[in-house]
Amino acid sequence: MEKPTIHPFIPIVIGVISIALSAILVKLAEAEAGVIAFYRMLFSVLLMSPIFFTKYVHEIKLLSRRDWIFSSIAGVFLAFHFILWFESLNYTSVASSTVLVTLQPLFAFVGTYFFFKEPLSVKTIISGLIAISGSILISWGDFKVSGTALYGDILALIACGLVTGYFLFGQDVRKRLSLITYTMVVYSISTICLFFYMIIGRESFGPYSTMTWVWFILLALIPNLLGHTLFNWALKWVSTNVISVAVLFEPIGAAILAYFVFEEYLKATQLLGGIIVILGIMLFIIDIKVVNKIFRRKNA
Repeated sequence: MEKPTIHPFIPIVIGVISIALSAILVKLAEAEAGVIAFYRMLFSVLLMSPIFFTKYVHEIKLLSRRDWIFSSIAGVFLAFHFILWFESLNYTSVASSTVLVTLQPLFAFVGTYFFFKEPLSVKTIISGLIAISGSILISWGDFKVSGTALYGDILALIACGLVTGYFLFGQDVRKRLSLITYTMVVYSISTICLFFYMIIGRESFGPYSTMTWVWFILLALIPNLLGHTLFNWALKWVSTNVISVAVLFEPIGAAILAYFVFEEYLKATQLLGGIIVILGIMLFIIDIKVVNKIFRRKNA
């Protein structure tokens, strides 16, 4: 496998900043969760289509049956991740929802161990647990043990498991396909899945306000085409574990934005949790075993 032109951590950081806007844009859009998810993916596919059909469409024939199966599973997982996460934002705070969705290391550490036999060092596990504990602390004051907030928290947690599955299946396929082809295939499958979800659920395709259409397009441009596409690019050289831990930055940015946009006030526990998250992520990144793992294939 060729050496990446830039260090994979750079696009991962940019991707995390981009997806931090996702929860804000979703709450601004005046539509049901399935509708927001559908148009987010549809506009992403439409925006990618000119590049794909001009330069990459011939790569479709390179997909094996196994690639199609894994890509389809990844696309379905991504579709329902968006549905459940967007719905959770109707019941709980931005901080609580994004914290639970970004607890991916709990799933990713186990998934990559069993599916890809990737060893976990003690330092990796400890640093991940530190980051996770900080994530929980960020919105400790918002967590509820009953009522609608608890329901929203459960939806966000399930969405977390689904997006980790999306990355796990993508990690296998992405190593054999170009970024554009892989992303186009998975996003298209996700869009089709969401289309039938809307038909079955009798959700309306429109009309919506002008600003809601703007939020739909921005969701496609920033979190999807910039954020998730950068993650898909990085999957060729890094483990799902690396992305899952880095994504723990998202609640920090989302909580800050929610304060300015929706006046969701930050608590002392959230500020302290943010510091702990950054500490855990830094310990994970500087682990020499993780760094060596990222580039272990370049000399193969």
